Amino acid sequence: MPKERILIVEDESIVALDIANSLESLGYIVAGQTDRGETAIQIVEELQPDLVLMDIRLKGQMNGIQAAEHIYIHFDIPIVFLSAHSDTLTLQSAMLAQAYGFIRKPFEARELKSTIAMALYKHTMTRKLRESEERYRLLHDSALDGIMLTAPDGRIFSANAAACHMLGRTEAEIIQV
Repeated sequence: MPKERILIVEDESIVALDIANSLESLGYIVAGQTDRGETAIQIVEELQPDLVLMDIRLKGQMNGIQAAEHIYIHFDIPIVFLSAHSDTLTLQSAMLAQAYGFIRKPFEARELKSTIAMALYKHTMTRKLRESEERYRLLHDSALDGIMLTAPDGRIFSANAAACHMLGRTEAEIIQV
């Protein structure tokens, strides 16, 4: 089984070195290391790591939240935040950035291991769910039989093209009925 490759984005070099040593002792490969959000995006684009460990406060123009949002949207790579700051605003910002985990510094190796394992698992399951939804949507939309989806109370909330054709109405008209 291939080892997961992890990018470390941390503004303090001693902390980054400690994280790298911890990751390697846990069996992970350190795919790269940087202290800037802009550089993290470039590394992700080039190396496509399996996960990014991201500090929130970084050097340069872009903070960890901004870099994480960009990475998640453009590359679909899970982010686990590492931060000494765990105030409400920081946690809310991390959640809005679609974080797969949050580890408060200082941390222990077992916390790092369990958080990474959960993030990688959740990301895999999320990807599989998304693929399943895409297959379902394709089947629904391309079926030659009319398909209408209803809520338990009987409201129609979706109709495919065949159902619309059979009824001579648009999906918006069917849903409003």
